[in-house]
Amino acid sequence: MADIVITAETGCDVPAAEAAELGIVLVPMHVSMGSRTIDDGELSAAEMLEQCRQLGVLPKTSGCTPGDFQVVFDRIHEERPDAQILHLAYSAVTTCSLESAIAASQGRDYVTAIDTAHVTIGQGLVVRETRRWVAEHPEATVDEARAFAEDLSSRVRMAFLPGDLGYLRAGGRLSNAAFLGATLLKIKPVVELLEGKLVATKKLRGSMSSAALALVDYLVLREEFDPARIVFVKSPGLPDQVRDLVTDHASDLGFREIEWYDTGDVITSHCGPGALGVAFAVRG
Repeated sequence: MADIVITAETGCDVPAAEAAELGIVLVPMHVSMGSRTIDDGELSAAEMLEQCRQLGVLPKTSGCTPGDFQVVFDRIHEERPDAQILHLAYSAVTTCSLESAIAASQGRDYVTAIDTAHVTIGQGLVVRETRRWVAEHPEATVDEARAFAEDLSSRVRMAFLPGDLGYLRAGGRLSNAAFLGATLLKIKPVVELLEGKLVATKKLRGSMSSAALALVDYLVLREEFDPARIVFVKSPGLPDQVRDLVTDHASDLGFREIEWYDTGDVITSHCGPGALGVAFAVRG
C-alpha cells in the first residue's frame, strides 16, 4: 500500500482544522503589515485587515521559502519515512512557492511537486479532491495521484469578485490591470484564473447581490459543469444576504454539494474585504 502525503500552501484556503482531519499538510505563506511579517493564518483575516487599517497600510504577501518547505518535508519524512509527498502548488505564475518547493525537493527523492495553476478555493478544490482520491485508491502510486491532480486542475474553473480594487491593484498580481480603467468605484470586475494568471475578463455593474449572481452564471453556464460540488469563498464583510442568494442559485443550477470557506490572510490581502470567489470542475 502506497503512503502518499498531500501538501499545499496555506493560500489554498483549506482551513487548518479540515486539513488536519483530511491529512493534508499546509505550508505557510506570509503577509507583511508595515514592518511586521506574519505567517498566513497567524491572525484571522478580519484581525489582519484591522491591524492594516490602524497602521494605514495595505498588506503585502510573499510565497513560501525553500526553508519553509524543507521544514515541512523533513518533518513528514521523519514521521513517515516510507511516505511519498505530493505537493499541489499555488499558481506558479503568481508566486515563488512552486520554485521554492522544487528547490527544497533537491536531495529529497520522496517529493513530487506540480503546479495546480490555481489559487484559493480553486487550488483547494484540487487539494481536497486529490486527497479523497488517494484515500479511495490506497494502492495508487504517486504518479497516478499526480495524474489525477493534473487532470482535475485542467478542469477546475475559478473566478472572484474583489471586494476592494485598491487591494487588487496594490497586490500587483492582476495581469491586465489596465482593463479596469479609471472607474474603480463603479465596476465589479470578474477576475479569472486563466493558465495560472489572474485576468480581469468581464465588468459587472450594480449591487454586490446582482453581481454575485451574474458571476456564477457567467462562469457556470458556458461549459458543461460537474454538478457534484461547487465551492465558494468569502472575505470579511461579504453580506449574509449575498451568501444566501448565491447558495440558493447554485442549488437551482443543480449543484449537489455547496461549500463555503473563508479567505485567509494571503488571499484577503489580494481581494480586500467583501470579496466573493467561486470554483467548480467541468466534465472531462
